[in-house]
Order: sequence, then C-alpha cells, then structure tokens
Amino acid sequence: MQVSIWHWAIVLLLIGVPVFFALRSAIKPTQNPADLVGFGGWLMLLAIGQALSPLRTLAELGSSSEGYNQLMLVPNGPMVVYGEVALLLAFLVLQLVVLVAMLRRSRRFKQLFLIQWLAIPVVLILDAAWVSTVLEVPVEQVVTGDALAASIASFVLAGLWVAYVYRSVRVRNTFTRVGASAQVASAS
Repeated sequence: MQVSIWHWAIVLLLIGVPVFFALRSAIKPTQNPADLVGFGGWLMLLAIGQALSPLRTLAELGSSSEGYNQLMLVPNGPMVVYGEVALLLAFLVLQLVVLVAMLRRSRRFKQLFLIQWLAIPVVLILDAAWVSTVLEVPVEQVVTGDALAASIASFVLAGLWVAYVYRSVRVRNTFTRVGASAQVASAS
C-alpha cells in the first residue's frame, strides 16, 4: 500500500494545527484567569478529539462489518451482532450528546465527559459478557490482548483529559451556560 502526499497532508492538518494552537497559547501566558475563555490551548485539542470520537466509533463499526458477516452464519451469531451493534450505537449516541454539550458550552459538559470516560470500560465489559454468554465461549476467547490493550490505553488517555477538564481554569470559564429549563426556572 502506497501512502500519497494527501494522506500526509491530512495527518499534518489533524495533528499539526491543534498542536500549533496549543503551543501558541502556551507561549502567551495570561495574567488574568478570567481571560481564559473559549476553545483555545489544550481545550482546542480536547474539542478536536471529541469531535473525531464519533467518527472513530463509526470506523470501528465499519471495520467490524466483515467479522459481522461471518458471525451471522454461526448459531446465535445474529443475536451477537445485533447486540454489539446496539451497544456501539448507544456509545455513539453518548459521544454525540457530549459533543453537543461541548459545542453549546453547557455546564453539564464536565459530567457528561466523565460519564463518557467511565463508559469505555463498561462498553468493553458488556460487549465481552454479551458475546461470551450468547456464543457460550470463555471470555478469554472473546477479549484478545490487542483489544484489551487498546481499551486500556484509550481509558488512560481519556482519564488524563478528564483530569484536565476538572482542573482547568479555561474549562471552568468556558462551560458556563445553563439549559433553557434552568433559565426559565431562575427567571420566575
């Protein structure tokens, strides 16, 4: 497989631009913490990652399609496929809810981001238990070392971002909007 210059340009754009903005914002320290508002600095990297996370889940679904086709021929295979797809779609919906909360600068973003982080191992455990139970095979055959390592790495990296979200002054200053129902209640 040959990689074209366009592939490298896309990678540079997806990685280089956020790194550039993060470094640029780190160079200019601010004296007033109230000035740290909006998507800049490290929050820009988090926002890009959150925007790309639903695409990653969709790509995971797409890359599993060949395995799903093979699994449909196995007894109880369709039940496994439908259950796994439903689980991944539920996780996708959670990612989209977190993304919308982030884009709306909702106060609930921090809690939703934490829930999304905690959902990573929950999805892995539920998926492994579902496949193992329906196909009546040991969990060791369902969860490979590579899949477990990828999930652990994803959980650890997302945990670092959760720590950032809960400690960052920029995050505290940016995510301040309350929902419409809360605004109506406070107005009356």
